[in-house]
Amino acid sequence: MPNIRPSREEDMAAITAIYAHHVLNGTGTFETTPPTREDMVARRADVLSKDLPYLVAEEDGRILGFAYCQWFKPRPAYRYSAEDSIYMADGARGRGAGKALLTALMEQAEAAGVRKLIAVIGDSANLGSVGVHTAVGFTPVGVLKSCGWKFGKWLDVVLMERALGVGDSTSPELPSK
Repeated sequence: MPNIRPSREEDMAAITAIYAHHVLNGTGTFETTPPTREDMVARRADVLSKDLPYLVAEEDGRILGFAYCQWFKPRPAYRYSAEDSIYMADGARGRGAGKALLTALMEQAEAAGVRKLIAVIGDSANLGSVGVHTAVGFTPVGVLKSCGWKFGKWLDVVLMERALGVGDSTSPELPSK
């Protein structure tokens, strides 16, 4: 099983390469031009500035995948809901690393005060992402039909959710800083 740990600056080349592969070859992201390493560094810094987790799965010195969460929407009422993102290296899928990575992300997101994680999954045919989210307890919320255009075809977005910790059963307390 891979080591799941917080991402580091030196991981960014591998993270950028993994994401670029998905941008150029997959429908799990609706980006069409791969972001630069500098773009990815800035995105990671934004996540970390909000005290949210940005993790990697590593095995034998190789980054197998990365996952992070970001506030679902910027308005204050959404401050306990976050959207997760998870991307695995080509060849690393289907070995349990994604499930371990997403499980660790959920644990760390809960520790950061997140009460609900939301998966916004590109392409309803993205069975790997739907499957790993289902495996860790996410439930379907709905499908936005034909809302993305990539590779010459319309793509759906699958929405899934999972409560963390006590979820909505109690009023949240603002974390002290």
